[in-house]
Amino acid sequence: MKLIQLTDIHLTTPGQTIGGRDPNANFDRALSHALTNHPDTEAIIITGDLSDWGERDDYMRLKAKLNDVDIPVHLCIGNHDDRPTFVDVFPDLTDQNGFVQKTVALSEGTAILLDTWGPETHAGHFCETRAAWLDARLSEGDGPFWLFLHHNPVPTHLGPMDQIMLLDADRFGGVVARHRGKIRHIFFGHCHMPLNGSLHGVPVSAPRGTNHAGWANFPEATMLSASDLPEAYAVILTSGASVTVHMVEYGYTGEIRVEGTPDYSAWTKETMAR
Repeated sequence: MKLIQLTDIHLTTPGQTIGGRDPNANFDRALSHALTNHPDTEAIIITGDLSDWGERDDYMRLKAKLNDVDIPVHLCIGNHDDRPTFVDVFPDLTDQNGFVQKTVALSEGTAILLDTWGPETHAGHFCETRAAWLDARLSEGDGPFWLFLHHNPVPTHLGPMDQIMLLDADRFGGVVARHRGKIRHIFFGHCHMPLNGSLHGVPVSAPRGTNHAGWANFPEATMLSASDLPEAYAVILTSGASVTVHMVEYGYTGEIRVEGTPDYSAWTKETMAR
Protein backbone atom coordinates (compact mmCIF):
# COMPACT_ATOMS: atom_id res chain seq x y z
CA MET A 1 0.00 0.00 0.00
CA LYS A 2 1.19 3.50 -0.80
CA LEU A 3 -0.17 6.72 0.72
CA ILE A 4 0.91 10.35 0.36
CA GLN A 5 0.87 12.72 3.34
CA LEU A 6 0.87 16.44 2.64
CA THR A 7 0.74 18.79 5.59
CA ASP A 8 0.63 22.48 6.50
CA ILE A 9 -0.21 23.75 3.04
CA HIS A 10 -1.34 27.14 4.48
CA LEU A 11 -3.28 28.37 1.44
CA THR A 12 -3.57 32.16 1.30
CA THR A 13 -5.10 34.88 -0.81
CA PRO A 14 -3.38 34.57 -4.22
CA GLY A 15 -0.28 36.73 -4.33
CA GLN A 16 0.41 36.60 -0.59
CA THR A 17 3.53 34.86 0.70
CA ILE A 18 4.63 33.22 3.95
CA GLY A 19 8.32 33.29 4.78
CA GLY A 20 8.96 34.65 1.30
CA ARG A 21 7.31 31.60 -0.29
CA ASP A 22 4.04 31.29 -2.18
CA PRO A 23 2.00 28.59 -0.40
CA ASN A 24 -0.52 28.29 -3.24
CA ALA A 25 2.19 27.68 -5.83
CA ASN A 26 4.03 25.32 -3.48
CA PHE A 27 0.88 23.27 -2.87
CA ASP A 28 0.35 23.02 -6.61
CA ARG A 29 3.97 21.87 -7.00
CA ALA A 30 3.60 19.31 -4.21
CA LEU A 31 0.40 17.90 -5.66
CA SER A 32 1.86 17.76 -9.17
CA HIS A 33 5.09 16.15 -7.94
CA ALA A 34 3.20 13.53 -5.92
CA LEU A 35 0.78 12.66 -8.72
CA THR A 36 3.56 12.50 -11.33
CA ASN A 37 5.98 10.41 -9.29
CA HIS A 38 3.44 8.30 -7.38
CA PRO A 39 0.47 7.61 -9.68
CA ASP A 40 0.03 4.29 -7.86
CA THR A 41 -0.73 5.95 -4.54
CA GLU A 42 -3.98 4.80 -2.95
CA ALA A 43 -4.89 8.06 -1.27
CA ILE A 44 -3.55 11.49 -0.38
CA ILE A 45 -4.12 12.72 3.17
CA ILE A 46 -3.54 16.38 4.08
CA THR A 47 -2.99 16.73 7.82
CA GLY A 48 -4.21 20.22 8.53
CA ASP A 49 -3.47 23.91 8.29
CA LEU A 50 -5.25 23.89 4.96
CA SER A 51 -5.76 27.66 5.08
CA ASP A 52 -3.43 30.13 6.74
CA TRP A 53 -6.28 32.26 8.12
CA GLY A 54 -9.22 29.85 7.94
CA GLU A 55 -10.82 31.80 5.10
CA ARG A 56 -13.71 30.54 2.99
CA ASP A 57 -12.09 31.49 -0.32
CA ASP A 58 -9.08 29.28 0.49
CA TYR A 59 -11.35 26.31 1.13
CA MET A 60 -13.34 26.98 -2.02
CA ARG A 61 -10.18 27.03 -4.14
CA LEU A 62 -8.94 23.88 -2.42
CA LYS A 63 -12.25 22.11 -3.08
CA ALA A 64 -12.19 23.08 -6.75
CA LYS A 65 -8.60 21.90 -7.13
CA LEU A 66 -9.26 18.55 -5.46
CA ASN A 67 -12.25 17.94 -7.72
CA ASP A 68 -9.74 17.58 -10.56
CA VAL A 69 -7.64 14.96 -8.75
CA ASP A 70 -8.46 11.35 -9.66
CA ILE A 71 -6.87 9.91 -6.51
CA PRO A 72 -8.99 10.19 -3.32
CA VAL A 73 -7.86 13.10 -1.13
CA HIS A 74 -8.81 13.24 2.58
CA LEU A 75 -8.55 16.25 4.86
CA CYS A 76 -7.77 16.99 8.51
CA ILE A 77 -7.97 20.48 9.99
CA GLY A 78 -5.29 22.26 12.00
CA ASN A 79 -4.90 25.28 14.25
CA HIS A 80 -4.76 27.76 11.35
CA ASP A 81 -8.07 26.48 10.05
CA ASP A 82 -11.53 27.54 11.15
CA ARG A 83 -13.84 24.59 11.72
CA PRO A 84 -17.19 26.38 11.13
CA THR A 85 -15.95 27.90 7.87
CA PHE A 86 -14.37 24.64 6.72
CA VAL A 87 -17.53 22.65 7.47
CA ASP A 88 -19.60 25.20 5.55
CA VAL A 89 -17.54 24.37 2.45
CA PHE A 90 -17.05 20.64 3.21
CA PRO A 91 -20.29 19.75 5.04
CA ASP A 92 -19.96 16.01 4.46
CA LEU A 93 -16.68 15.64 6.38
CA THR A 94 -18.01 15.76 9.96
CA ASP A 95 -18.88 12.95 12.33
CA GLN A 96 -22.16 12.76 14.26
CA ASN A 97 -20.81 15.22 16.84
CA GLY A 98 -19.75 17.87 14.34
CA PHE A 99 -16.02 17.14 14.46
CA VAL A 100 -14.00 16.77 11.27
CA GLN A 101 -13.32 13.07 11.77
CA LYS A 102 -13.85 9.98 9.65
CA THR A 103 -12.59 6.53 8.76
CA VAL A 104 -11.22 5.58 5.36
CA ALA A 105 -11.12 1.98 4.18
CA LEU A 106 -7.75 1.12 2.67
CA SER A 107 -6.36 -1.95 0.94
CA GLU A 108 -4.42 -2.61 4.14
CA GLY A 109 -6.62 -1.71 7.10
CA THR A 110 -8.31 1.57 7.94
CA ALA A 111 -7.16 5.18 8.18
CA ILE A 112 -8.74 7.26 10.94
CA LEU A 113 -8.61 11.03 10.48
CA LEU A 114 -8.90 13.05 13.69
CA ASP A 115 -9.93 16.59 14.61
CA THR A 116 -7.56 18.32 17.08
CA TRP A 117 -8.81 21.85 16.39
CA GLY A 118 -9.78 24.26 19.17
CA PRO A 119 -11.06 27.86 18.90
CA GLU A 120 -8.69 30.80 19.39
CA THR A 121 -5.60 28.72 20.10
CA HIS A 122 -2.69 27.23 18.24
CA ALA A 123 -2.56 24.29 20.65
CA GLY A 124 -4.30 21.01 19.94
CA HIS A 125 -7.31 19.61 21.80
CA PHE A 126 -8.87 16.16 22.04
CA CYS A 127 -11.92 16.22 24.27
CA GLU A 128 -13.71 13.26 25.85
CA THR A 129 -16.24 13.17 23.00
CA ARG A 130 -13.51 12.88 20.39
CA ALA A 131 -11.66 10.31 22.47
CA ALA A 132 -14.82 8.21 22.83
CA TRP A 133 -15.37 8.36 19.06
CA LEU A 134 -11.82 7.17 18.41
CA ASP A 135 -12.12 4.42 21.01
CA ALA A 136 -15.32 3.21 19.35
CA ARG A 137 -13.76 3.17 15.87
CA LEU A 138 -10.73 1.24 17.11
CA SER A 139 -13.06 -1.25 18.79
CA GLU A 140 -14.81 -2.07 15.52
CA GLY A 141 -12.11 -4.34 14.10
CA ASP A 142 -8.68 -5.89 14.43
CA GLY A 143 -6.91 -3.33 12.26
CA PRO A 144 -4.40 -2.42 11.18
CA PHE A 145 -5.35 1.18 11.88
CA TRP A 146 -3.44 4.24 10.69
CA LEU A 147 -4.10 7.46 12.64
CA PHE A 148 -3.79 10.92 11.06
CA LEU A 149 -4.01 14.19 13.00
CA HIS A 150 -2.58 17.68 12.87
CA HIS A 151 -1.01 18.39 16.26
CA ASN A 152 1.97 16.47 17.58
CA PRO A 153 0.83 13.99 20.27
CA VAL A 154 4.37 13.59 21.57
CA PRO A 155 6.64 16.39 22.83
CA THR A 156 9.34 17.77 20.56
CA HIS A 157 11.30 19.00 23.61
CA LEU A 158 11.43 22.40 21.92
CA GLY A 159 9.86 24.76 24.47
CA PRO A 160 7.84 27.08 22.21
CA MET A 161 6.62 24.24 20.01
CA ASP A 162 5.48 22.13 22.94
CA GLN A 163 3.34 25.00 24.20
CA ILE A 164 1.13 24.40 21.16
CA MET A 165 1.31 20.59 20.91
CA LEU A 166 -1.73 18.37 21.56
CA LEU A 167 -2.53 19.52 25.10
CA ASP A 168 -4.83 16.52 25.64
CA ALA A 169 -2.02 14.13 24.70
CA ASP A 170 -2.61 12.01 27.82
CA ARG A 171 -6.26 11.47 26.90
CA PHE A 172 -5.31 10.63 23.31
CA GLY A 173 -2.47 8.44 24.54
CA GLY A 174 -4.83 6.53 26.82
CA VAL A 175 -6.92 5.48 23.82
CA VAL A 176 -3.80 4.59 21.87
CA ALA A 177 -2.49 2.50 24.77
CA ARG A 178 -5.71 0.47 24.95
CA HIS A 179 -5.52 -0.36 21.25
CA ARG A 180 -1.79 -0.24 20.55
CA GLY A 181 -1.76 -3.77 19.18
CA LYS A 182 -4.06 -2.64 16.35
CA ILE A 183 -2.46 0.72 15.50
CA ARG A 184 0.44 0.48 13.05
CA HIS A 185 1.45 4.13 12.83
CA ILE A 186 0.43 7.67 13.80
CA PHE A 187 1.03 10.51 11.31
CA PHE A 188 0.91 14.22 12.18
CA GLY A 189 2.06 17.63 10.97
CA HIS A 190 2.05 21.06 12.69
CA CYS A 191 5.75 21.25 13.52
CA HIS A 192 7.07 21.99 10.01
CA MET A 193 10.01 19.65 10.58
CA PRO A 194 10.68 15.92 10.18
CA LEU A 195 10.01 14.04 13.41
CA ASN A 196 10.00 10.38 14.40
CA GLY A 197 9.28 8.65 17.68
CA SER A 198 6.67 6.53 19.41
CA LEU A 199 3.66 6.80 21.69
CA HIS A 200 2.99 3.81 23.95
CA GLY A 201 5.11 1.79 21.55
CA VAL A 202 3.24 2.94 18.42
CA PRO A 203 5.50 4.66 15.88
CA VAL A 204 4.77 8.31 15.08
CA SER A 205 6.16 10.51 12.31
CA ALA A 206 5.78 13.89 10.63
CA PRO A 207 7.30 15.43 7.49
CA ARG A 208 8.20 19.03 6.81
CA GLY A 209 5.30 21.00 5.29
CA THR A 210 4.72 22.08 1.71
CA ASN A 211 5.67 25.73 2.28
CA HIS A 212 7.66 27.23 5.16
CA ALA A 213 10.07 25.12 7.20
CA GLY A 214 10.79 24.96 10.91
CA TRP A 215 14.06 24.42 12.72
CA ALA A 216 14.94 22.49 15.88
CA ASN A 217 16.39 25.43 17.80
CA PHE A 218 16.76 23.89 21.26
CA PRO A 219 18.27 26.95 23.04
CA GLU A 220 15.34 29.20 21.99
CA ALA A 221 12.88 29.40 24.87
CA THR A 222 10.29 31.87 23.61
CA MET A 223 9.83 32.05 19.83
CA LEU A 224 9.22 29.43 17.16
CA SER A 225 12.12 29.09 14.72
CA ALA A 226 12.06 29.00 10.91
CA SER A 227 14.54 28.05 8.20
CA ASP A 228 14.97 27.94 4.43
CA LEU A 229 15.04 24.16 4.12
CA PRO A 230 13.21 22.66 1.12
CA GLU A 231 9.47 22.07 1.01
CA ALA A 232 8.50 18.42 1.47
CA TYR A 233 5.82 15.75 1.76
CA ALA A 234 5.78 12.14 2.94
CA VAL A 235 5.45 8.90 1.01
CA ILE A 236 4.13 6.04 3.14
CA LEU A 237 4.79 2.47 1.98
CA THR A 238 3.55 -0.66 3.69
CA SER A 239 4.18 -4.27 2.83
CA GLY A 240 3.00 -6.90 5.27
CA ALA A 241 5.14 -6.54 8.36
CA SER A 242 6.98 -3.39 7.30
CA VAL A 243 6.19 0.33 7.16
CA THR A 244 8.53 2.79 5.44
CA VAL A 245 8.06 6.56 5.45
CA HIS A 246 10.07 8.80 3.11
CA MET A 247 10.23 12.57 3.36
CA VAL A 248 10.46 13.78 -0.25
CA GLU A 249 11.99 17.25 -0.42
CA TYR A 250 10.37 18.24 -3.69
CA GLY A 251 11.42 21.85 -3.08
CA TYR A 252 15.09 20.92 -3.50
CA THR A 253 16.42 22.49 -6.70
CA GLY A 254 20.00 21.21 -6.66
CA GLU A 255 21.56 18.47 -8.72
CA ILE A 256 20.61 14.81 -8.24
CA ARG A 257 23.71 12.80 -9.12
CA VAL A 258 24.19 9.16 -10.05
CA GLU A 259 26.53 7.87 -7.35
CA GLY A 260 27.11 4.37 -8.58
CA THR A 261 25.79 0.87 -8.97
CA PRO A 262 24.63 -1.18 -5.96
CA ASP A 263 26.70 -4.09 -7.36
CA TYR A 264 29.41 -4.72 -4.72
CA SER A 265 31.87 -6.19 -7.21
CA ALA A 266 31.90 -2.95 -9.21
CA TRP A 267 32.98 -0.80 -6.27
CA THR A 268 36.72 -0.38 -6.67
CA LYS A 269 39.07 2.56 -6.18
CA GLU A 270 39.81 2.48 -9.86
CA THR A 271 36.23 2.51 -11.19
CA MET A 272 34.32 4.53 -8.58
CA ALA A 273 34.82 8.28 -8.71
CA ARG A 274 34.08 9.59 -5.19
